[in-house]
Amino acid sequence: MTDAPTTSVTVSASAAAQIGRIIANEDAPKMLRVTVSGGGCSGFQYGFDLVEEKNDDDLVLERDGVTVLIDSVSLMYLEGSVIDFVDDLIGASFQIRNPNAQSECGCGNSFSV
Repeated sequence: MTDAPTTSVTVSASAAAQIGRIIANEDAPKMLRVTVSGGGCSGFQYGFDLVEEKNDDDLVLERDGVTVLIDSVSLMYLEGSVIDFVDDLIGASFQIRNPNAQSECGCGNSFSV
């Protein structure tokens, strides 16, 4: 791993537990990759993928036995964020509480800076 910038991105206990439940059903060891890409109704959108390998520029976050990866480009947009999993009356989903987002779409999957 290269020298990734120090970050204040955190993974909540609820998110770690849900990631653990998801990867428990996988044949090979998996990690959750969180990305930010152009698109969505607000300009940028979050992506969540299960991967088997990390890249040299990834920030590696570990909590409660699970690993979350964030590439260096996405990290610029996620600084200070909390990756959470919420299960309420509206539904269950991973959510990112991002202090850099100046606005978000109604579903919370896209944002603008």
